[in-house]
Amino acid sequence: MQKHEFQNLFYKSYICKKIPKKMAHPAHEDTIELVKEIFRSYLKEGNQRQTPERFMVLEEIYRADGHFDADDIFFRMQEGGTRVSRATVYNTLDLLVECGLVQRQQFGKSQYYYERAYAYQQHDHIICNECGHVLEFCDPRIGEIQDLIGKIHGMDIQSHSLHFYGSCRDIESCEHRKANAGKKDLVK
Repeated sequence: MQKHEFQNLFYKSYICKKIPKKMAHPAHEDTIELVKEIFRSYLKEGNQRQTPERFMVLEEIYRADGHFDADDIFFRMQEGGTRVSRATVYNTLDLLVECGLVQRQQFGKSQYYYERAYAYQQHDHIICNECGHVLEFCDPRIGEIQDLIGKIHGMDIQSHSLHFYGSCRDIESCEHRKANAGKKDLVK
C-alpha cells in the first residue's frame, strides 16, 4: 500500500471516529417513504396485516438517533401521544428485522438494541465492559478485509457485525455513566 493510500484510509477512519453522530442522524423524509414502501411490500408478500401502528413504529425508528431498545421506542411513542401497545412495538421490531430494515444488536448483555439498517452507513461498535457505553466507528479497512475474506473463501459477503469490548479510558465519565445506569439509556 502506498503511503498516500494509507493516509487516506487513516483520514477517513479518523473522521468517522471523530464524528460518530453522522452515522446516527434521523432519516430524510424520502428515505422514510421508501422504507414504508419496502415494509408494505414485505407485509403484503407475507400476508401480514398493514396496520397504521406498525407504520408508526417504523417511522419512529427512522426518525430516531442511534441505538434503542423496544421500550425506548414504546415510551417515545407514548410521550409523543401515539397510542400503541408494547406488544405491537416488539412484534413490529421482529418483522422489521426479518425484512432487513432494522438490525438487532446485543452488546454483551441479555437485552437487545436495535438500529436502522436501510440507507445507514456500515459501522462497528466498541463497548465498555464497565459502564456499557457503546461507541460507533467506521474504518474503511474493515470493508476491505471483508472483501478480501469473501474472495479467499469464495463468498459474496453482504454485511458483517463487529464488536470490540474494553474499558473507557475516561474513568470519570465511565463512573458517571455507571451511576446513572437505568436513568437514561447508555447506548447512543
